[in-house]
Amino acid sequence: MKRILNIVGARPQIIKAAALTRAIKEHYATEIEECILHTGQHYDSNMSGVFFDELGIPEPHYQLSVGSGSHGAQTAKMIAGIEEVLMREHFDGVVVYGDTNSTLAASVAAAKLHVPVFHIEAGLRSFNMTMPEEQNRIVCDHLSNICFAPTATAMENLRREGIADSQALFADGKRRSVVNSGDVMYDNSLYYANLSASRCDIIERLGLSATPFVLATIHRDYNTDNHQRLTAIFRALLAIAHQTRVVLPLHPRTAKLLEQNVDSQVYAALKREENILIIPPASFFEIIELERHAQVVLTDSGGVQKEAFFYGRPCIILRPETEWVEIIAHGAGILADADTTRITEAYSSLAGMQVQFPPLFGDGHAAERIVQEIINY
Repeated sequence: MKRILNIVGARPQIIKAAALTRAIKEHYATEIEECILHTGQHYDSNMSGVFFDELGIPEPHYQLSVGSGSHGAQTAKMIAGIEEVLMREHFDGVVVYGDTNSTLAASVAAAKLHVPVFHIEAGLRSFNMTMPEEQNRIVCDHLSNICFAPTATAMENLRREGIADSQALFADGKRRSVVNSGDVMYDNSLYYANLSASRCDIIERLGLSATPFVLATIHRDYNTDNHQRLTAIFRALLAIAHQTRVVLPLHPRTAKLLEQNVDSQVYAALKREENILIIPPASFFEIIELERHAQVVLTDSGGVQKEAFFYGRPCIILRPETEWVEIIAHGAGILADADTTRITEAYSSLAGMQVQFPPLFGDGHAAERIVQEIINY
């Protein structure tokens, strides 16, 4: 039996790991032993801990509890902690997800010790090298033994960068594999959509059953930490709130910086605006229900962009670019950046539009395909 170390640190990674855990349990329990390491990059109970209960994932075998800090300090702590685990116990590979500092740290620690790295969500590119996430995903792709690309576009990115045809050799002379696996989040959307309605009453609890509403999520540091950008976004939300209700689950970073980084007049108007409903961070099933019922989704999150697409909801992207270019190409999303006018115009456009949502992200069996490829490797 092979042992893999499944490394998570942020809320989206916990969700993605659930798909892999489910595939192992249902189809590969006699071939793969899975251990989970949580770096503690997200440590708020609403942002992380409760997800293990909701998604049915075993509690982490290892908890580093690194918490917040500068990119360098946080990543260094994680590298040291992951390296210690890998040196103390034998693993046949580590699984990493996406583009966080946890992903970067795990990839570096494992590669230095010649432990195979399996990267889920490989090949995504925003082509914005000022984004820490872009830096992380590029380094991780180059260190990975298997790059699992979720879409055809991601595969093409890896081909253009030479990763798909790389002559790099890993331990035991093994070459890199590049696999178009499909998206594990699409697996999850199919699996959990039927469960969320029975397990979550947030739509009824917030009185949203009979009224259209917009769901907004804001957490990227280049939005929350920038006075001009955050003010522009909230000006747009106030304008949209004159037409429909806005639901805003407040990320801890946004909550911490909201008053100091939003123009004082805009902040005062926000506090008075009854049509903007600010709530605590939503649980996994709560965010699914909000996404499924929203008229339009506004977000700077890559994961929420996709989930909106999975549930047939148009999306306004509060970034200058996106790694999920398929959503834009199919007219299901609009890049509005942090521009008040572009955001409000995008809302007016999408609110009355009939949008198509073709199956761009696989067949719902990405996790099974990934585990089988790991076993083959």
